[in-house]
Amino acid sequence: MNDRKVINLEEGWDFMQKGILKLRNILEGDKDEENFNPEEYINLYTTIYNMCTQKPPHDFSQQLYERYREAFNEYITSKVLPALQEKQGEYMLKELVKRWDNHKLMVRWLSRFFQYLDRYYIQRHNLAQLKDVGMLCFRDLIYIELKKTVKDAVLQLVDKERDGEQVDRALVKNILGIFVEMGMGGMEAYEADFEAHLLTNTAAFYSRKASVWIEEDSCPDYLVKAEDCLKREKERVGHYLHASSEGKLLKEVEKEVLAAYETQLLEKEHSGCAVLLRDDKTEDLGRMFRLFKRIPSGLPPVAEIFKKHVEKEGVTLVKQAEDTATQKKEAKAAAGGGKDAAAAAAITTEQVFVRHVIELHDKYLLYVAECFNSDSLFHRALKEAFEVFCNKGVAGSTSAELLATFCDNLLKKGGSEKLSDEAIEETLEKVVRLLAYISDKDLFAEFYRKKLSRRLLFDKSANDDHERSILTKLKQQCGAQFTSKMEGMVTDLQLARDNQTAFETWMGDDDARRPKVDFTVTVLTTGFWPTYKFMELALPEEMVSCVTTFKTFYEGRTMHRKLTWIYALGMCHVKASFDAKPVELIVSTFQAACLLLFNQAESLTYAEVRDRLNLPDDDVMRSLHSLSCAKYKILTKTPEGKTIVDGDTFAFNNKFTDRLRRIKVPLPPVDEKKKTIEDVDKDRRYAIDAAIVRTMKSRKVLPHQQLVLEVVQQLTKMFKPDFKIIKKRIEDLISRDYLERDKDNANIFKYLA
Repeated sequence: MNDRKVINLEEGWDFMQKGILKLRNILEGDKDEENFNPEEYINLYTTIYNMCTQKPPHDFSQQLYERYREAFNEYITSKVLPALQEKQGEYMLKELVKRWDNHKLMVRWLSRFFQYLDRYYIQRHNLAQLKDVGMLCFRDLIYIELKKTVKDAVLQLVDKERDGEQVDRALVKNILGIFVEMGMGGMEAYEADFEAHLLTNTAAFYSRKASVWIEEDSCPDYLVKAEDCLKREKERVGHYLHASSEGKLLKEVEKEVLAAYETQLLEKEHSGCAVLLRDDKTEDLGRMFRLFKRIPSGLPPVAEIFKKHVEKEGVTLVKQAEDTATQKKEAKAAAGGGKDAAAAAAITTEQVFVRHVIELHDKYLLYVAECFNSDSLFHRALKEAFEVFCNKGVAGSTSAELLATFCDNLLKKGGSEKLSDEAIEETLEKVVRLLAYISDKDLFAEFYRKKLSRRLLFDKSANDDHERSILTKLKQQCGAQFTSKMEGMVTDLQLARDNQTAFETWMGDDDARRPKVDFTVTVLTTGFWPTYKFMELALPEEMVSCVTTFKTFYEGRTMHRKLTWIYALGMCHVKASFDAKPVELIVSTFQAACLLLFNQAESLTYAEVRDRLNLPDDDVMRSLHSLSCAKYKILTKTPEGKTIVDGDTFAFNNKFTDRLRRIKVPLPPVDEKKKTIEDVDKDRRYAIDAAIVRTMKSRKVLPHQQLVLEVVQQLTKMFKPDFKIIKKRIEDLISRDYLERDKDNANIFKYLA
């Protein structure tokens, strides 16, 4: 080994040159040149090895490293660059791909021949590896020289493809691969030398296209083209662009095609967003949502138009209902139907109105789900739109009353809504959903509670399961406190039935206890039920024994409980013996007491009836009017007429007859609306007081503005408190020594423990 012959630099390099020349000939496509056989490869590798391992001054590692670079530079300058420069466009690109592949092949072979340099010399001197040197030569001599020309040629092909021409995608992909590889592991070359220009070119291309489309196309047609563009650009990335370009490329298209013309598209006269909503173009609306979701702040304008459209439709419903109610009222009044007929017309109109509002909500809730992908922005827009018109009154009724009446009609026996159990459940669900938009939820609760009490007490409820179901739904929507009294009412009625069963058993134990009249008593808990006015009716003898009997039974079962008799809610079955035939009359307790007076007297004046019953004038008049001036004239009135005055005389009408053997004599309806609203206003004052005290107790000191805001925030779930009323309640609490004003600043309040 020590006797190895020393190889001079020039001698060794001449041998290497022959190998490099052969490699060049192979790459240039010389058919006479055969591939390297193993022996040739070993000889070339050994020569480099020997020249690098000779003892100084014959260690030629440095010189060989430099000549390795020169071999590339010489080949590129003499062969590669001229071959590329003589071609243009797509031909030049094809040549570049071929030369790049050849270059990589040359780097692979030469780096194998010179591999020993990589192992020791390069690592020891911290130099660029042989592979990287080969790449750097290509970059410095070819890429830097031609990158602008190549970039322009590629962009030309991209434009051609955008215009619908077929291009060689594999060629473009290979060229862009060169841009990536020229980054030597990074993306800087691709991004700066190609991608930046592609993005500028894309923006200009689509800016030109969009400016033409916006003039020529309708909004839906424009959006179809925009969606198609985005799809094709996404596919383009998959075909030949680098994956990192996708987001940036699509952003440019979105900016030029969508963001630049959003307002114009949404407001197009015959095809804008409002028109699409009006014409129920769900597919186009879905596309609009998908596209405008892609751009910053693209959806709020769409949501605003959606909100205004729904609001407009809702307000139209309100106006139609108002107009219909007015027309019906006028028509009934002209036909002589009077107040009752007008009220019935209004109720029917209101029922139809609520049904239309439910249908409108169903329709646009489906839009939000299917067209707008249940986006929270559109849920909010729908909510705000419904809050506007759902809080408007119709035919003198508040929306809270309308919903309560609608539910009553669904749940009572003989209601106008003839639906299956499933349909009723579904409708109740939708009504409860609408309740979320009503600001006066406490008013709804009070109206609903009063109507529920009538259904429960007069056995008008069609189905107990539906009653419990809606209470469960209301509880989920508005909280347990909202339904606690209503649930108490339902429970109370069940307890009352049990109580009546026990009473029947108690009377059965001793026949002496049983009065001559069959009767049932419903015992209610005061706190759950609406407030009923107590009136001390002078009971007829037949009823006194009933009351006394039940009182004896109840006091024996309970301690310290006081019974208050609400005669106004009672019902009686009275057998009336007329000349023609006996008829069973279903009347109220007041009407029954009134009729029983005529068992002892042939005729009575109004004043005598009032004094004997010991009732207020209003109730006596209502009872006498229903018995003498309405449909069924059980009593005769002298003088005849539709109104009752002090001097009128009443007598039993023996000649009365009817085709039915049992008739119900209704009382004139009493409008409880005013009282209900007054009760709610009173409850609101208590709620505001409680919220103020609760807030001040926890905060101790608060400025006026902050206190008002916190009180509103606490109460807004049930109703929208008036700022003036809050101010009045604060003053009232100050006068009652719950709060005091700060001595230095009258706008600051302090809590007094």
